[in-house]
Amino acid sequence: MPRQSRPLVFLLLAAGAALTAYVFLGGEKPVEVTVRTVDKGRVEATVTNTRAGTVKACRRARLSPTTGGQIARLLAQEGDQVRKGQILLELWNDDLAAQVTLAESELLTARANATSACLIAEEASREAERQSRLHESQLTSEENVDKARTNARAKKAACEAARAGIQVSQARLAVARATLARTVLRAPFDGTIAEINGELAEYVTPSPIGVATPPAVDLIDDSCLYVSAPMDEVDAPAIEPLMTARITLDAFPGRTFPALVQRIAPYVLEVEKQARTVDVEAVFADPADFANMLPGYSADVTIILDYRDDVPRVPTEAIMENGRVLVFNPAAKRLEARALKTGLSNWAYTEVLSGVQAGEQVVVSIDQEGVRNGVAATVAPPQP
Repeated sequence: MPRQSRPLVFLLLAAGAALTAYVFLGGEKPVEVTVRTVDKGRVEATVTNTRAGTVKACRRARLSPTTGGQIARLLAQEGDQVRKGQILLELWNDDLAAQVTLAESELLTARANATSACLIAEEASREAERQSRLHESQLTSEENVDKARTNARAKKAACEAARAGIQVSQARLAVARATLARTVLRAPFDGTIAEINGELAEYVTPSPIGVATPPAVDLIDDSCLYVSAPMDEVDAPAIEPLMTARITLDAFPGRTFPALVQRIAPYVLEVEKQARTVDVEAVFADPADFANMLPGYSADVTIILDYRDDVPRVPTEAIMENGRVLVFNPAAKRLEARALKTGLSNWAYTEVLSGVQAGEQVVVSIDQEGVRNGVAATVAPPQP
């Protein structure tokens, strides 16, 4: 053998020895992967709000007197439970109360005057009848009869005018009472006082047109709560009233509350140019669920568009961008790429129509370095 060929031969022998050692002595280091077993179960197609929703009361009134004035009585405090019709706040109204008293007195006077005028009218009517009978017996002149009849008609008109005066006095009293009522703020429904803006002896004024001012009393009916959540405009067309939903709240971690879609807003909110949403309202299926909740809590709503029960499913996180999954082959201890045909899907599970079978193990750590089709692999022990 020529001397110049000997180095090449030695390199070939060394490469062969290295290959033999790699194959027979386990030179390929397996990749440790995390797997999940393909099982059967429920798969749902769902949509979730794009931003946090809010727990709201079915009724909420921001109340203020319809007239300005000084607070004379403050009969409620924040956090109080109040009943419908209960007085919450009253402005100084002694002058208006006096006007009501005056109107009541005028009404009494008008009724007394009407009684007197009508009694006189009745007497004049009887006198006219007597004069008529006397005239028939030729015991009085026709002139006296005419005078008696005219007087009776005049007295009757005075009676009717007095009765009309009663109606005028009643209307005047109603106006005085309505004006007085404007200084008294009452609860329009049963609820809880959320906020009071004002103190005793302070002045309050109604909001000018087009200018929002804090309400004197913020009243919330917390006997009925719902969640309003913004849904992406792309998802909104698939949502319908009475669809099943689930509500989760940061204030109640680990709990899910069944719900129903109650209302879908008929317009799109352009809060941001690139984030247009439609407000969807969901009500709690069980009123007992919101017994300890407060309006204003942040909440998320997941709406179930469709579902399949007892179908093969894989974790959605196991599916790669090309629609394939990596299946761990326990016999060869290697990973195999499989193409999937899928059905319904959500962030947790995807329905499998073909490609894998229940019981096989798919890799969920697909972003791990070295994880690819055909590599040797071992299964990481389950996390405690």
